[in-house]
Amino acid sequence: MTESQLLAPETAMGPVTLSVGNLDVMTAYYRDAVTLTVLSETPASVTLGRGRTPVVILEHAPELKHASPRDAGLFHTAILFDTQEALAAAVYSVARKHPGTFTGSSDHLVSKAFYFSDPEGNGVELYWDRDRSEWSWTHGAIEMSTLYLDPNAFLQEHLTERAVETPVIGDAQVGHVHLQVGDIASAREFYVDRLGFEQTATYGPSALFVSAGGYHHHMAMNTWNSLGAGRRGLGLGLAQVDIEVPSSDDVGALVERMRHYGVDTRDDGQTVSFDDPWANLIRVVARD
Repeated sequence: MTESQLLAPETAMGPVTLSVGNLDVMTAYYRDAVTLTVLSETPASVTLGRGRTPVVILEHAPELKHASPRDAGLFHTAILFDTQEALAAAVYSVARKHPGTFTGSSDHLVSKAFYFSDPEGNGVELYWDRDRSEWSWTHGAIEMSTLYLDPNAFLQEHLTERAVETPVIGDAQVGHVHLQVGDIASAREFYVDRLGFEQTATYGPSALFVSAGGYHHHMAMNTWNSLGAGRRGLGLGLAQVDIEVPSSDDVGALVERMRHYGVDTRDDGQTVSFDDPWANLIRVVARD
């Protein structure tokens, strides 16, 4: 692909919007357990994040029902913490306040990650990145693995007294978003060939990892639970994924590219929205 067909290297993920059945319970989980801060709220929605950076937007939709775990949609929202102390603080907080929501932990070589399921079944990853100088690339593919990571040993090493008493430490943002899709070939065609991410890794025929600017992955797609899934109907869970690009020029170039491929787009110059092949709503926003 030429440079003009790629997303800008400075591309990053924005907040993930979830449709939720119980706004109070979900707000409490992300605020009190995950240690995000309420940035704004209305009777029907709550935005949580750190500093001025939104991470999760909860929209009250009690009329919707839970989707099947085999449907396309969200696999997890991955929240990136800037230090291992900050990650340990969040992991300890969730483990203490919602102990039944822990689903696993792994050392991925590029990162250390802890996995949870929120009260409505949405996947949540809390993670910290190793410095890019420690990442290994082979023939354009990032080297990642799934090595055992002992959560108790991690907490013993990185959980400080300060983190226990005041768990809101440092910065946090959406590092990547992992989706469930129906097939990987269609995911590659859409997210790489059309949207303009670069492929960074695959996991056999069942998972694809993509990024901009040499990150290990900004988005991933898998078929582990959802092989053969078609377009989503309305339901609780993922409502929207935001991707942030540097400028309105980047949005304009993306609009032209997506229209060239026949993708139905809605744009106002600063943002463009479109559905992926499984009706996951993607919005691309200009930071300027």
